[in-house]
Amino acid sequence: MKKTNKITIYDQGKYFRLDTDRTTYLMGVADGLFLGHFYYGGKLFEEDPFQNPILTPPSSENAKERCIFMDSYPFEYPGWGAGDSREGALKVKDEEGATRTQLLYQGYEVLSEKPEIPGLPSTFANEGEEVPTLRIDLSDPDTGVEVSLYYSVFSGCDAISRSVVVKNGGKGTVQLERVLSLSLDMTGKDTQGRELELLTFQGIWAREFTRDLRPIGFGRTSVSSICGKTGNRNQSFLGLVSPGITQNSGEVYGFQFLYSGNFCSSVEKCPNGDLRVSLGIHPEEFSWTLQPGESFYSPEVVMTYSDEGLGTMSRNFHHLFHEHLIRGKYTHSKRPILINNWEATYFDFNTEKLLDIARTAKDCGIEMLVMDDGWFGKRNDDSSSLGDWVVNEEKLPGGLSYLGEELEKMGMKFGIWVEPEMVSPDSDLYRAHPDWAIAVPGREPARSRNQLVLDISRKDVRDAVFSMLEKVLLSTKISYVKWDMNRHLSDLYSAELPAGRQGEFLHRYVLGVYDLQERLLNTFPDLLLENCSSGGARFDPGMLYYSPQIWTSDDTDAFERIKIQEGAATLYPLSCLGAHVSICPNHVTGRTVPFETRGNVALMGTFGYELDITTLSDEEKAQIRLQTSRYHRYNDLVREGEYYRMASFRENGFYDCYGVVSKDRSEMLLTMIHVRNQPCNPYRTVPVFGLLPEGMYRVTDIEKEEKGEEPTVCVASGAALARAGLRLSCRYGDYQSVLLYVKRIESEK
Repeated sequence: MKKTNKITIYDQGKYFRLDTDRTTYLMGVADGLFLGHFYYGGKLFEEDPFQNPILTPPSSENAKERCIFMDSYPFEYPGWGAGDSREGALKVKDEEGATRTQLLYQGYEVLSEKPEIPGLPSTFANEGEEVPTLRIDLSDPDTGVEVSLYYSVFSGCDAISRSVVVKNGGKGTVQLERVLSLSLDMTGKDTQGRELELLTFQGIWAREFTRDLRPIGFGRTSVSSICGKTGNRNQSFLGLVSPGITQNSGEVYGFQFLYSGNFCSSVEKCPNGDLRVSLGIHPEEFSWTLQPGESFYSPEVVMTYSDEGLGTMSRNFHHLFHEHLIRGKYTHSKRPILINNWEATYFDFNTEKLLDIARTAKDCGIEMLVMDDGWFGKRNDDSSSLGDWVVNEEKLPGGLSYLGEELEKMGMKFGIWVEPEMVSPDSDLYRAHPDWAIAVPGREPARSRNQLVLDISRKDVRDAVFSMLEKVLLSTKISYVKWDMNRHLSDLYSAELPAGRQGEFLHRYVLGVYDLQERLLNTFPDLLLENCSSGGARFDPGMLYYSPQIWTSDDTDAFERIKIQEGAATLYPLSCLGAHVSICPNHVTGRTVPFETRGNVALMGTFGYELDITTLSDEEKAQIRLQTSRYHRYNDLVREGEYYRMASFRENGFYDCYGVVSKDRSEMLLTMIHVRNQPCNPYRTVPVFGLLPEGMYRVTDIEKEEKGEEPTVCVASGAALARAGLRLSCRYGDYQSVLLYVKRIESEK
């Protein structure tokens, strides 16, 4: 037995065990040939490493039964066309056109450090932290293709990351037609014998992150994207959960794909009831040519297991992303409160209008003005000028430098909106370089929002785009960039690729986006970058590697945001959810929600404003001063704390409740929203989770405290708040909310 911290090797590489604080992952090799998966779930005793029998391949004398073995063995990373009729993870076409791929075990190595993935986002170890990595090597003896499987163990957040490197170790050229990042064969039941169900998140523009829970039927079920980006229709997350899963009970296996392009996440239920889980780049429109000696790196998948409900899964992912994926100065620091002029002015603004907004905003405690679409070229509507990243001085006399200087004089930071991947047919850039836009030669490309997409897979195009962005950012002091991407990809073709390699285009496009953003951050390390794609159409873990926050949805209606942000917070930390207070009636839904509730909902995100503050009443401006003060008081807790959901409007139809608790359990910020009032129901009783059972806590009403009224709601132990619950009076009317601060009494001494 060879043991390192969290990785144990038995019988000289016959068995492998990965341990986090509360989970165990087991693999083994059958007959020295086939790497198989045996167990993933709650932590096992170290004294009992393996009890599962290993299926033995039929001998050469009994080869007639080989297909039966191949079709039932729990492969850790299955090939293609060698007898296993389930979904394969790797499909390789050789020079003869054959696609049979059979991967045999070659050996292993335990690495002391987690390697980076060239050109791709990936989780990382912090300085001085141990994240051991196991590499297992497989190969196909017929083609010479070599496969290395990487498993990295993040013990404290019960997460394991997985990725794959495929190398052409043969003498001929091969074509990769499918390279998934994860395959996992597992039982279809939880530990109580109940059939697991499938949890995914679907949506559309302005209705992102809608939870979908369904039984797993026989055959293959998948969620995917083939639009060139992750899209808002499906999250690349896939969950397998116990029936009746709750925040605090039931088992859940959660998988997330760290990638921002086409993906496929699927589960296949086999005739015996077992499951095969697969995640990776969507095989549709994908192929990759490997010359001898070349390698292909797959994007990373992260996985976690919890037998304590969805809440623990969420906190595991939050911890992993916050500590091991998001980078830069803003990861653990407060971000400036911004006001964006889009819903205030749309395209109709000038320098003086922006400065008027900034002066009023500054007086209300807002710290940064973000100038949205319309500042460049001849951009007075959405029909022109994308790609012409030169300031329109007719609209903004003195250019960005004058505007930036005036904002700096009044103590305001400056941010801008850009859409660097796009080009308008009516633009100087397109007239000079029509070949830079994605289009099939000889065919009219499809437009969306009057725009085409630049071929970011090409280095010459990326260099030109970066040069324009760099010039803009050097022209004045810009603290923030909102990077938007407002359409899907179509007419797939790159002039830089030969006919036989067009299947590489979409992946190369995503690599190009990553390269551009990495160059931007390396050149401007203090820049706060926020990604956006028509709202949440490219909200994925891959983008979090480059920006600590992503615009969650173009729907800023606080009622809709309750549901959207609940779904998003199931998978992502609150610190990365772009959330703003907007005007009512809301520009998307026409709904009116009280100003206080709009602020309370946005407070559990990055926090900012999307309105014309100069037209607000004195009462509303006073509300903003109160809200910005609350942000400064509680943002450290929201950003660094642990998320707990107490009640869901989506489930009960009447109210919503969630909170964040500090890591030492000494304080909590609790948001209660009475979404829909109900006659003859004067109060709600809500259990409060996440506090120390033995600790005594004072619960205070923040609004009453700010008004100088008696704020104490109750004093109770953490155990009483969790078991007996917190009784809160219902407020008159719909969409009413209350913020509560929970503080451990002993910590006040």
